[in-house]
Amino acid sequence: MRLGIDGGELEYAVSGAGPALLLFHAFPLAQFMWEAQAEALAATHRVIRFDARGFGGSALGQGPLTMERIADDGAALLDHLGIETASVGGCSMGGYAAFAFVRRHPHRVRTLYLQDTRAGADADEARANRLRLAERVSSEGASVAVDAFLPKLTGETTQRDNAPLVARLREHILATSPQAIADALRGLAARADSRPTLAEVRVPTLVLVGAEDVLTPPAESEAMAAAIPGGRLEVVPRAGHLANLEQPAAVNAALRGFLAR
Repeated sequence: MRLGIDGGELEYAVSGAGPALLLFHAFPLAQFMWEAQAEALAATHRVIRFDARGFGGSALGQGPLTMERIADDGAALLDHLGIETASVGGCSMGGYAAFAFVRRHPHRVRTLYLQDTRAGADADEARANRLRLAERVSSEGASVAVDAFLPKLTGETTQRDNAPLVARLREHILATSPQAIADALRGLAARADSRPTLAEVRVPTLVLVGAEDVLTPPAESEAMAAAIPGGRLEVVPRAGHLANLEQPAAVNAALRGFLAR
């Protein structure tokens, strides 16, 4: 399904019925990453996911893809569907967008799900590296992003035992517009520090991380869960930065249990 919005067009999907669950995808992927969760939770929840601008089937945006833009697009999609409040979650870049959603639309968040993400903004060196990578992707193509990110997106177990998943991720990144990747890298570099937001969260929160995540290691998630009032931590064995794709059964069970509480 498609939604015309603010001069652009978003590709989105809705599965199931019940309380709404809005999911933001990771960089540099798309809503397909939540397929297993949409299927598993459709019996109890209305699962809503969409492609950020320039990714998947959504039209390219103009300028950096900020976390605020992704959050506001999510809120606009809820408006379009006639939904006032939702459980909100995201992985990696999607987690940063979820933080932005909490700040900009706090009254619309029923519960919060933060997967394989971190609260802090980029340090100066990391920010500069992202901006340099954005320039390289713009001039050399999406293969630059594959080389930079694919080895770190999944854990050691997945790299050893699940070659089809790694190949699918590679194909998806290569099929993504270099401009979209560069715009997202610039938006990631400019993202706000969400550490002050942690203490302001007033809804039940699940923080989940793959035990083999090297991009946002478990220590980051432990610190987030400790800083959020009533935050709950789940560490998924044999999973890296994309725990829900690497170990879908374990993540589905954790999400189902959390949302049922």
